[in-house]
Amino acid sequence: MNIREIRALRGPNYWSVNRHKLIVMVLDLEDMEQRPTNTIDGFLDRLQALFPTMYEHRCSVGTAGGFFERVKEGTWMGHVIEHIALELQTLAGMDVGFGRTRDYGEEGVYNVVFAYMEEEVGKYTAKASVRIAEALIAGTEYSLDEDIQEMRELRERYRLGPSTGSIIEEAESRGIPWIRLNKYSLCQLGYGVNQKRIQATVTSQTSNIGVDIACDKEDTKYLLEQAEVPVPKGEIVRTEAGLEDAVRYIGYPLVVKPISGNHGRGISTNVQNWEDAKVAFEAAKEVSRSVIIEKYITGEDYRLLVINYKLVAAAKRTAAHVIGDGKSTVQELIDIVNSDPRRGYGHEEVLTMIDVNDLTMSILKEEGKTLDTVLEKGEMLKLKDTANLSTGGTAEDVTDIVHPYNIFMAERIAKIVDLDICGIDIMTTDIGQPLPDTEGAVLEVNAGPGFRMHLAPTEGLPRNVAGHVIDMLYPPGATSRIPIVAITGTNGKTTTSRLIAHMVRMKGYKVGYTTSDGVYIQNRILMTGDCTGPASAEFVLKDPTVNFAVLESARGGLLRAGLGFKQCDIGIVTNVAPDHLGLRGIHTIEQLARVKGVIPETVAPDGYAILNADDDLVYDMRSGIKSNLALFSLDENNPRIKKHAKQGGLYALYESGYITICKGEWKMRVTKAINVPLTFDAKATFMIQNVLPAVLTGYIRGFSIEDIKVSIESFIPSPSQTPGRLNMFEFKNFTVLLDYAHNPAGLRALQQMIEKMNGAPKIGMIAGIGDRRPEDNHEVGAVAAEMFDEIIIRQDKHLRGKTEDELINMIHGGIKSVDPNKKVTIIPSEHEAITHAITNATKGSLLVFCSDVVPDALNLVMSFKEKESEV
Repeated sequence: MNIREIRALRGPNYWSVNRHKLIVMVLDLEDMEQRPTNTIDGFLDRLQALFPTMYEHRCSVGTAGGFFERVKEGTWMGHVIEHIALELQTLAGMDVGFGRTRDYGEEGVYNVVFAYMEEEVGKYTAKASVRIAEALIAGTEYSLDEDIQEMRELRERYRLGPSTGSIIEEAESRGIPWIRLNKYSLCQLGYGVNQKRIQATVTSQTSNIGVDIACDKEDTKYLLEQAEVPVPKGEIVRTEAGLEDAVRYIGYPLVVKPISGNHGRGISTNVQNWEDAKVAFEAAKEVSRSVIIEKYITGEDYRLLVINYKLVAAAKRTAAHVIGDGKSTVQELIDIVNSDPRRGYGHEEVLTMIDVNDLTMSILKEEGKTLDTVLEKGEMLKLKDTANLSTGGTAEDVTDIVHPYNIFMAERIAKIVDLDICGIDIMTTDIGQPLPDTEGAVLEVNAGPGFRMHLAPTEGLPRNVAGHVIDMLYPPGATSRIPIVAITGTNGKTTTSRLIAHMVRMKGYKVGYTTSDGVYIQNRILMTGDCTGPASAEFVLKDPTVNFAVLESARGGLLRAGLGFKQCDIGIVTNVAPDHLGLRGIHTIEQLARVKGVIPETVAPDGYAILNADDDLVYDMRSGIKSNLALFSLDENNPRIKKHAKQGGLYALYESGYITICKGEWKMRVTKAINVPLTFDAKATFMIQNVLPAVLTGYIRGFSIEDIKVSIESFIPSPSQTPGRLNMFEFKNFTVLLDYAHNPAGLRALQQMIEKMNGAPKIGMIAGIGDRRPEDNHEVGAVAAEMFDEIIIRQDKHLRGKTEDELINMIHGGIKSVDPNKKVTIIPSEHEAITHAITNATKGSLLVFCSDVVPDALNLVMSFKEKESEV
């Protein structure tokens, strides 16, 4: 078997609008296509032995054991690999349940699709599942342990931490979109101007000075002392001589800790003598140059969490420990503790397993014990010197018993240090009593405190502390979103996107929009090339200056990675015609329509899907939408339009020469099409079709008819406004029309306009495209033979898998099928082809250049125009 490709989808996609995290593996079964599972001796037995828990897979049978029944009856290996991928992730602690295996369109080749939690784990799982299937086929031994451990480690390496993850989950539950900005914990909540950022539990609103103070324990202690907050008696030292003075001043027992640091690194507690003090001092010096020496406060360790200057949770923390039973060794007790199903690797479970490291061994040595020591019954032995959950500690929620004085003190501390999210560590014998009364003390103030102990305490009530963060970032009435208009279709989507962006910009919005030419922020191009995929969409949505997004969304990005957003306010589908068929498993126009149908299906319930009522496949998309529906048509007698009108629906028409918006039976004429420059005196019918969804968008967004009228009448087709879309150049003796028409549907639309234009002879420059089917390139040639008196065949800049001769022959064959005597000139270089056409143009001729690299062609034509004007 051969893995051709593994893709990770991260948004609404062809396979599922609701399941955004999917792996798509294109798998060639090769010889296994002829060997279903019931023909492989012992395959089912080996599968059941390796994956006994797979009995729960119901498959299409619908009952437990259903998948095993399918294997017994005979199923194909792609289906088996799909189920292996799902079960393997479940065994690694990532329970996922969605999978599909579908024909790719080639014999023996399948799309194996399955859900994932972490992308890198998903990709690893795809490869591992094929390896496992091959071992099961061959009957060779295979251990899952190595794969499962590798998957766990990958998950811990790439996943968001529990604190960040909890905030993201809370945001998602409230419909707040988010984007991960790096491979660590920096995330954006919301879009455009309404975005906020978090990094672990530090927010974009967190005071930088507050973080600096909290990270400098000397400054923190000084500020708290000045404010009469109880803190341990202590000194800052940098040398061993300074350590001696501090010990004499403070007295034993001591706490020795670095002045900066986190996660308990370099901290030693309950230091009772000079030798231990020196060892602790050196350990702290490895973390920071300056070291704090403090009086060791007896009592229990508490963490108070303050968010937005209000106490929201409190936990009593206990360091990793074991309690003797009078018969088990320390190691055996650790194993018993680690067998708790709540404990797992890293952050995968509520608690972390206790690992025996150098620190543990040194603590044992200090206590005069080893891992083989048998503890007396009830004897407690601490295995770490800090109470962090990440080192195996436990936490008990005590929020409801914190004394009001301590609440007052914690909230005041947050204000003193100026931290919107603040963790305060306290040592006291009773958190239910005022801190001064128990002779307790504030040990530390933490910026970016961990939430794990509060989200899932070992004992007590879990606290949704992440909810308080979201309340702070987005208080009632605040919005996290910006309006998003998404446009897809075979032809016309770029022009429609540009026209809508123009209209919105005239209303004063700061618009970011994506097109097949580039990404624009406030009308300035920041990225060039085909920018119709998810990365370009995210580029706009991440920009903090944008308050309105217009996103052209093509099939390529949808198939490659899914949409770059989960929901839009308006989704437009211009049309569906055969184009790019035969790529990524999309072989029919119906499949292509399903790809483009993702856009209207992702429109928010209170938004609008705008569909072309003249296109059967587009009109059929209305069955999958959950939003409002608006239609557009070039024919006011279209029965679909009439039915929609009777239901009081919203639609746009080209009727009696007017661009018209209608609500039910009521008409609101915007302007005559002849007044809209984009329509070229109403000759370009396909441009009228692009205007209709644009005016509907403006109306839905609340723009007045007058504003819509001014917008579409002021949008002038030109190399700057609409590069490569009906760019007209009037030379002294001839006319040049440059357009992006690159498929049969686009050429036929252009043909209707060319027929209405003066100019003879009509000379067309066309090309074959490498990633299209031979019949598509043949049809391009055939349509061109109907349109033009003479044809120049050039070659695309990118051959995309075909040879130059193959493409030229496809186009030439199409031309000959219509007119064997048509005058044809073959000039592979686009630059040379355009130069030849212009330098040899006869008086009164019309030159039509169909270009794929628009900027190059435009620059060349404009340079000829400039030279002519200089003469």
